[in-house]
Amino acid sequence: MEAVRRRSLAYTDVDEDELVRQHSPLMSPLVWDLAHIGNYEDLWLVRALGQAAATRPGLDGVYDAFRHDRASRARLSLLGPEGSRAYLREVRARAFELLDHLDPALAHGGDDTRARLLTGGFVYGMVIQHEHQHDETMLATHQLRIGAALLAAGLPAPPGRPVARREVLVPAGPFTFGTSDDPWAYDNERPAHRVDLPAFWIDTLPVSNRAQLAFLEAGGYDDERLWSSAGWDWRQREGLTAPAFWWRDGDTWLRRRLGHVEPVPLDEPVQHVCWYEAEAHARWAGRRLPTEAEWEKAAAHDPATGRSHRYPWGDTAPTPDRANLGHRTSGPAPLGAYPAGASPCGAEQMIGDVWEWTASGFTPHPGFRSHPYREYSEVFFPKDGESSAFRVLRGGSWATGAPACRATFRNWDYPIRRQIFAGFRLARDAD
Repeated sequence: MEAVRRRSLAYTDVDEDELVRQHSPLMSPLVWDLAHIGNYEDLWLVRALGQAAATRPGLDGVYDAFRHDRASRARLSLLGPEGSRAYLREVRARAFELLDHLDPALAHGGDDTRARLLTGGFVYGMVIQHEHQHDETMLATHQLRIGAALLAAGLPAPPGRPVARREVLVPAGPFTFGTSDDPWAYDNERPAHRVDLPAFWIDTLPVSNRAQLAFLEAGGYDDERLWSSAGWDWRQREGLTAPAFWWRDGDTWLRRRLGHVEPVPLDEPVQHVCWYEAEAHARWAGRRLPTEAEWEKAAAHDPATGRSHRYPWGDTAPTPDRANLGHRTSGPAPLGAYPAGASPCGAEQMIGDVWEWTASGFTPHPGFRSHPYREYSEVFFPKDGESSAFRVLRGGSWATGAPACRATFRNWDYPIRRQIFAGFRLARDAD
């Protein structure tokens, strides 16, 4: 909890004008995210777990993410920067005091709400993951803002390397999709169930900037045949000609990254592309996007044991030699930089670097049950007879906190979104 708070405060240690300004209608003002983190901790640790009164009554409505969309939050009566920081300190002090006196026997209280929250430390994981998720959201806001860089540069990424196999075969057969026993897994990752898939090929690495540039130079952004009808309408309406934050200067392609301008590094995974761009690139390449079940099997299934790991390399926590997570670097690492993070089938960089779009809509696993509140997952599922408005992303990005990432973690967004740190990898049927 202290580690993720240091991260939150680092992203908001900027001028007051930068905190209160709405840099894009796609994102909240940074000061809203900051106080929302405190309000969420107050709701779950102080009130739900500690059974105490709200730290500051009257703030719930202002910081309810489901009551106010991002575009409208700048017009609310928000706490200012110093007020937000003070609120976080007050909530944290109360939470720690209440936790110091919490009866450990509550974790064994049957169906009691607090017992369910405490099982496996779930409520602590939920609060920590929530803050990491908002930290990544704040980084997306920093990416959208115009002006000089405000954040310190991350560490250099390890060097990339050539990878011998372009794609790897995942044999046909069943595997365990999702989880029932990961203590910090969200409700949409549950329950574990067996899924039987035909054999398929999946790329060893995500699609690179070099490959996306080849798609662009081959006229991929202008060829309507490569796009779905909805994707082509969006491409036309928005005038998409390249990934977000790219532009051409003479013969050189440049990109803006957190306030820095630099040549596009050709051997990094492409990021800031929407699902429609990924779909069109896949069609151009004679391939397709993997389903999320295919993605998870390639990332986690170990055919030698028949079980799924928490991460591609096993069940041990991520380390800097296995995955690029937590803003350790300031962007994706070069392709081939993490051979120690390979999955049993040989796919690499499936955790960290870039979120990967899949072909799948966001739907519940069979036997899904909301826990501990409907608004995290259930309200985003399609209603009966409808198709999902969202596409699933997997694997986390360089900006994702390690506690908020695992092979079963499911992210989702509209297929038009480009401000998120998303790329993709390609797949094809085995036949």
